[in-house]
Amino acid sequence: MIVTDAWTPQINGVARTYQWLSQILRKSCQLEMITPEGFAAVPMPTYPDIRLALASPAAISARIEAFTPDIVHIATEGPLGLLARRHCRRKQIAFTSCYHTRYPEYINSRFPLPLAWSYAALRRFHNRASATLTATPELARELRARGFTRTQHWRRGINVRLFAQGETRRFDAPPPYFLYAGRLAVEKNLPAFLSLDLPGTKIVAGEGPARASLEKEFPDVHFLGALDSAQLGAVYRAAHVFVFPSLTDTFGLVMAEALAAGTPVAAFPTSGARAILGCGENASGAMQIASCGVLNEDLRAAALRALDIPREACRLAGAQHSLEASADSFLKIIRAAALEAHTGKTAAAGRPYGHNGHQAA
Repeated sequence: MIVTDAWTPQINGVARTYQWLSQILRKSCQLEMITPEGFAAVPMPTYPDIRLALASPAAISARIEAFTPDIVHIATEGPLGLLARRHCRRKQIAFTSCYHTRYPEYINSRFPLPLAWSYAALRRFHNRASATLTATPELARELRARGFTRTQHWRRGINVRLFAQGETRRFDAPPPYFLYAGRLAVEKNLPAFLSLDLPGTKIVAGEGPARASLEKEFPDVHFLGALDSAQLGAVYRAAHVFVFPSLTDTFGLVMAEALAAGTPVAAFPTSGARAILGCGENASGAMQIASCGVLNEDLRAAALRALDIPREACRLAGAQHSLEASADSFLKIIRAAALEAHTGKTAAAGRPYGHNGHQAA
């Protein structure tokens, strides 16, 4: 069973990850999802585009008990995730979790809350899990240094074909086109990109609470609003460089999507960007040029240098981030966690592992 607070109609990497993953997992697993669908919801404070599900503890417990899962994967630390975690602990059901979002940094960018407080709350949430999945090995090590236990790297993926093939959007604006796609929010560090002195045209795809202020501050930027995956693919294929200014994303699926469309990436040398572009983990502030993108503390220099990277090299790099590889990585971790948890119970209970008596998927 997968429990996630991030789901359609939300447009973000976490929601897309589990929508796509669930489609593939159903081919090899008996899978049930608990998502915000079917529950009343309220706007998330400071981020009204995201609505939080209002579910009762009894409703979540009933859903889990009806399915009798071998193991539960709790994707998010939201209301549904908290209730699922509560039930799993009460009933001693094995569960894994995932660290998708740097909430301490996100919260700190809005409110003066010490990072240590937020990390303490997240440690409490995740350290009861059989495994906490992370998008990169470097992030797994970083969290362990902060006191998180049982962190494991889950290889993330995208629908490569969706972004590699299709039409190309036309823009009535001078090239080259420098593109950002994703949420428009303070933690995405968008002014670091939009304020750059670059030739051609800057394009932004996505929605979020910062859109109005960004449009006012940067009137020459083309804001496209929210796009579905097919529309976004057409924009990726039109762009000459994909610029990702975020310093807080744990991975940044949009970078992999851009690569699949043949668009080179320019970004700061974060752990997520290094993992996607295949750069070394001990990167300094000096420019790093990969086959599919450029990392540099000087984002303008990275964006300009990325113009010279061949699109075919980017497509090849993007193809490495497939959904199939991601699903295989996910299942390997889940199966190991289920086996470890339930073989421990076997010794005490004297029965085959599995909360419902069948082999863990």
